[in-house]
Amino acid sequence: MTDKPGTVNQNSNKLIQIANQFQPNAKIIDILQHGSGNINSTFLVTSELQPPFILQRLNTVVFCQPELVMNNICILSDYVHQQLQLDLPSDRRWLMPKVLFTSQNQNHYLAEDGTFWRGISFIDNSQSFDTIQNLHHAQEIGYGLGMFHQLLKNLPTDELADTIEGFHITPGYLQHYHQVIKDVRIEFSPEVNYCLQFIQDRPDLPHVLETAKAAGKLHLRTIHGDPKINNIMIDCSTQEAVAMIDLDTVKPGLIHYDIGDCLRSGCNPLGEETDNWEAVTFDPELAQAILRGYLSVAKDFLTQNDYQYIYDSIRLLAFELGLRFFTDYLQGNVYFNVDRADHNLARALVQFKLTESIESQSEIINCAIAEMI
Repeated sequence: MTDKPGTVNQNSNKLIQIANQFQPNAKIIDILQHGSGNINSTFLVTSELQPPFILQRLNTVVFCQPELVMNNICILSDYVHQQLQLDLPSDRRWLMPKVLFTSQNQNHYLAEDGTFWRGISFIDNSQSFDTIQNLHHAQEIGYGLGMFHQLLKNLPTDELADTIEGFHITPGYLQHYHQVIKDVRIEFSPEVNYCLQFIQDRPDLPHVLETAKAAGKLHLRTIHGDPKINNIMIDCSTQEAVAMIDLDTVKPGLIHYDIGDCLRSGCNPLGEETDNWEAVTFDPELAQAILRGYLSVAKDFLTQNDYQYIYDSIRLLAFELGLRFFTDYLQGNVYFNVDRADHNLARALVQFKLTESIESQSEIINCAIAEMI
């Protein structure tokens, strides 16, 4: 986005204008693409005499009611900042990203071309990783998610809008997949056949958490919705978890969606974007470290039923993401950002292979969970 450090490319005039909505009259020094998200377009804005901040263009195809997304984040932010006065251990730093308001006191900016933008405070002296670096990092990832759930455990779920109806409701994704597969014409390569057979062989798996919810065994709470390890910021000095970011998917849901997604993303040492999908494995030692960190702050509000469904959540969330990637591939890549035509197929293969590895180690994983109860 820049010609050289300290100067903004003239082609970035539009971005400068939008950034100035959140920092009026600021002299913008740099606007750089930031992060590796699959949905929104993210930039880091640096200006003179003011803190850097994150500028994002929301994907309004995915988030078709972006105003509700922003209202949820504002409710969450206000609530967490109150809780931080009560619950935060004195020896740890924990930050909540703040929504920046425009000079018209709006929590977003609607550009002339209809694009939807927001400004979010930047978490300084921190970084995120796409893969777990070591066991300490794994434990801090768990702590970060546990702290997030702990701070929000008493936030009434009816105060939040359900901004993506059906998000993480795996039976709905399966139904959509069956609708798509009837109408598409694809080349039946070995990789495609693997995915088709993998889904067919697990007809009951998509229903496991929703069935438990319907039976009253699991209950709605406030969830992050996308707690991948790169959404948990690590302090550069202390190497401790310091914040959770990307709060667009915050909504009422089962905390097992968060727990399962965190472990799914954290315990695949090769990462989600590996080309070597056949070598993908689930690392139970990393899983144990993540759970240890999570339970160090979240143990008091988990029920016996919550523990019972942790393994199912890990297996389900890997399967679910594979199902979503594969369906998007079949539809022509309409949801996730891709670099090539078969990108979502490659991603699906990684998640299905990860699910296989989880299934093959079910006894080890369940024993690790049982040891912590």
